[in-house]
Amino acid sequence: MPTLFRFVVTMMILAGIAYGTMVALAMFVEPKKAEITVRIPPEKLNPKKTDPN
Repeated sequence: MPTLFRFVVTMMILAGIAYGTMVALAMFVEPKKAEITVRIPPEKLNPKKTDPN
């Protein structure tokens, strides 16, 4: 039983560290805002229709 308890406590500590890291990243890191432009060829917007026959 002590081995299971040690495992559970270790997993809880690791989960707490991961959660704390995510909270710190969300609070202190600001994403860079940039305008993104993607050119789409007209062939992809209006594909040529093929005759089914």
